[in-house]
Amino acid sequence: MRIVRCKTAQGINYGIIEGSRIRLLDGDPFADWKVRGFASLEDATLLAPCTPSKIVAVGINYEPHAEEIQFAIPPEPLIFLKPPSAVIGPWDSIVLPDMSQQVEYEGELAVVMGRRAKNISVEDALLAVLGYTCINDVTARDLQKIDVQFTRSKSFDTFAPVGPWIETDVAPGNLQIETRLNGRKKQKANTSSMIRPVEALISFISGVMTLQPGDIIATGTPAGVGILSQGDTVSVTIEKIGTLTNKVEKHDSN
Repeated sequence: MRIVRCKTAQGINYGIIEGSRIRLLDGDPFADWKVRGFASLEDATLLAPCTPSKIVAVGINYEPHAEEIQFAIPPEPLIFLKPPSAVIGPWDSIVLPDMSQQVEYEGELAVVMGRRAKNISVEDALLAVLGYTCINDVTARDLQKIDVQFTRSKSFDTFAPVGPWIETDVAPGNLQIETRLNGRKKQKANTSSMIRPVEALISFISGVMTLQPGDIIATGTPAGVGILSQGDTVSVTIEKIGTLTNKVEKHDSN
């Protein structure tokens, strides 16, 4: 099942894609809901598929990426937060801030939580998941190197493109992930190569903070990160899920 959040003539709603149409929901997929109507998929604008209270991102979860940025693999998952204000949807523009001269893409598998989770076991972790989507953990790499900690470099508005939908009928442990910049392949890996698998990440993070329905976990990026420039188009594709595409613009200070 593919769950979307979309804008139609009927307003902004969650919905379920059925062929060429969307079954619009009265309510959200994290609680009780009923069908309120239908809309054409062609006439709908897809938004970020959820509105998280937080995005918990994982650093250094593919060994080749650790090597390319010369970062030691940490003994425990390295986690940081991206704010909800960074979220944008499919085809929205990533805006390059004046403060950075080295903004980079990072294509990743995103976990969308379906229910509240606190201190959940590895064995039960996937039971708390609604589904999976694509995320681009956009990063101001030059600021990351200056600051050491990640907050500023990861938190600019538009630095968390998410979408295009939440796929509920997929297992996260063996999926091809690919990032293309202007049509050219830049990242390619399989989620089976993660240093720590999805269920271990969920369990670890839930031991630190309570995960709420709609929260996102960005599970780390493979090798091949690179610079975004004004006018670029960047796409993250994950097998059995779909493709998230965004344009890149320069901040207009006028």
